[in-house]
Amino acid sequence: MLIDIRALSKKYLLGAVEVLALNEISLSIERNEYVAIMGPSGSGKSTLMNIIGCLDVPTAGSYTLNGQAVASLSDDELATIRNKEIGFVFQTFNLLPRADALHNVELPLIYKGVPKAERRIIARETLEKVGLGDRMDHKPNELSGGQRQRVAIARALVNNPSIILADEPTGNLDSTTGEEIMKLFADLNAAGNTIIVVTHEEEIARKSKRIIRLRDGRIVSDEAVEHEAAV
Repeated sequence: MLIDIRALSKKYLLGAVEVLALNEISLSIERNEYVAIMGPSGSGKSTLMNIIGCLDVPTAGSYTLNGQAVASLSDDELATIRNKEIGFVFQTFNLLPRADALHNVELPLIYKGVPKAERRIIARETLEKVGLGDRMDHKPNELSGGQRQRVAIARALVNNPSIILADEPTGNLDSTTGEEIMKLFADLNAAGNTIIVVTHEEEIARKSKRIIRLRDGRIVSDEAVEHEAAV
């Protein structure tokens, strides 16, 4: 099992008010799953994403990622786990504006200490995998929104992480480009990658194979998605 969450809760203090963002959530995700996490604003989906992504820790309960209990890790240990296990894809791309696509994709490998010659080869191969072999020397402002998101996906893939964690990955894209990005996620999942997409859009969620719905900090449904067979 890749992810195992048991009776997980998260409380925040907003001034003098205690907010229960997650309320005793339990779920598991296997390798090579393609899962969407859905819910309205305030449902707890962003809090759950932050905990799955090791950006935050729970107040109570347990979270095991790839056999490692992460609930009580230090900030440095969480950063190590993030770089090793998780590839992030954000709505706003989060690319370095003055760096070309190749350097943007190389960044996680730099943090990992991979030698320059080796990381350039890996970054080139990863950009080719997402269909950007001919855009490696282009900076973000020279790329379309869809191409920028592909660079962000390549950066997420470059460390060969256990999970690709995507937060509203089509939020800044037109519908046609969004479809292309979701097709890329489906292809990556078919190639063996575990994909978790956090979204409020039903149409995007239904591209996955499983939808977990949250409301008021609790899971209200967890269902498989039926897809029509390709003709």
